[in-house]
Amino acid sequence: MPTGLKINCSDPSQATVVVLCAGYDRTASFRKGTVNGPAAIVESLKFQMETYDRYSQALPAAERKVALCEVAKLNRCSPAVMIKRVKKAYEKYVAPGVFGLLLGGEHSVSIGAFEALAARHDPRQVTIVQLDAHLDLRHDDSDYNDTPHGVYAHCSVMRRAHELGFNCVHVGTRAYSQDEMAYARKQGLAVFEWGLGPTPKTQKILAAITTSLVYITIDADGLDPACMPATGTPVPGGLEWYYTIGLLKEIFHKKIVIGADMVEVAPRPFDVVTEYAAAQLCYTMLALREQCKQGKKNANPRRR
Repeated sequence: MPTGLKINCSDPSQATVVVLCAGYDRTASFRKGTVNGPAAIVESLKFQMETYDRYSQALPAAERKVALCEVAKLNRCSPAVMIKRVKKAYEKYVAPGVFGLLLGGEHSVSIGAFEALAARHDPRQVTIVQLDAHLDLRHDDSDYNDTPHGVYAHCSVMRRAHELGFNCVHVGTRAYSQDEMAYARKQGLAVFEWGLGPTPKTQKILAAITTSLVYITIDADGLDPACMPATGTPVPGGLEWYYTIGLLKEIFHKKIVIGADMVEVAPRPFDVVTEYAAAQLCYTMLALREQCKQGKKNANPRRR
């Protein structure tokens, strides 16, 4: 029987992995429910994952210490206050060198992590790889919302990331405004669209990542709804499951992944497909990280 991800460290300062939960859906523009996403993903992570990850062909490293933290009662907050709280929690719980896995919540929660990471790294040396149906490059949500939430709406997360100085690579894009694409082209951002030609080769996406440091942000709607239907805007025609796994493997093997998030899971009754798939992606990313670290350690033995 599956035994899942072991939450085996009560002190985040001693952890090698911190799972940070940030449930929030105040700015969601269609189907809400992402406030319940983190708890649903954690449930699958803890109890439904096979310990052996077949994609990385690895068991958890003996030194893996996983802490589970939560930014509680976020949905009471305005978007600006929410961002400040997520940033503060990320800075508090995810120490430099520790792998932070942020679970949302709508995509706007990622801005808090981006701001925390921008204080630790030169953003120009980090690429944020976004798997998402949308570009999320709007300045704000005033073009479609009668009562806009402002610059921290979920549709603006990658605009804020780019303004912080991060390099941005967008994968799976298939829904955007004219202004968003104009911004992407003007700024020279790498955008890989789906459905307007052949599916991009993973090598082409890797070539667009020009830095060694990478942060991966996965919106549930980036994948095809056949894989992850319970999300706010399940845009048809997204990334296929094994393509996604293959891309993640390439990124982890060729780059240094400093953190990741899984957002926009909106659980629905009598259906656990999406939270299970999200948990599997998270579990596999942790396994790939350990596999790559072990491989580099073996390739560079200490001199005696």
